[in-house]
Amino acid sequence: MLKSTTKLLVAAAVGVSLGASGYAFAAVVHDWRDLFKVHEHVVESIHEMERARAANHYDMGGHGLKAEELLHQVEHELNLAIEDAKKS
Repeated sequence: MLKSTTKLLVAAAVGVSLGASGYAFAAVVHDWRDLFKVHEHVVESIHEMERARAANHYDMGGHGLKAEELLHQVEHELNLAIEDAKKS
């Protein structure tokens, strides 16, 4: 039961993050605040992933760590996109 819950949490966190980041790049960006909202969701996902990994003693076959690393990459790219949008 715990493993299926873990898989669900990982899938949800990654899905939300990828969906949010996909939205940021697919939708028309009116100003940097649109990207900032997506960035906030990604940061929330990172925190949820950290909590899920801690609750499961970080043992998710390496997938939890990989998901968290990818979330950090998304967060970094969104920061760059926000800074670029602010210049426009």
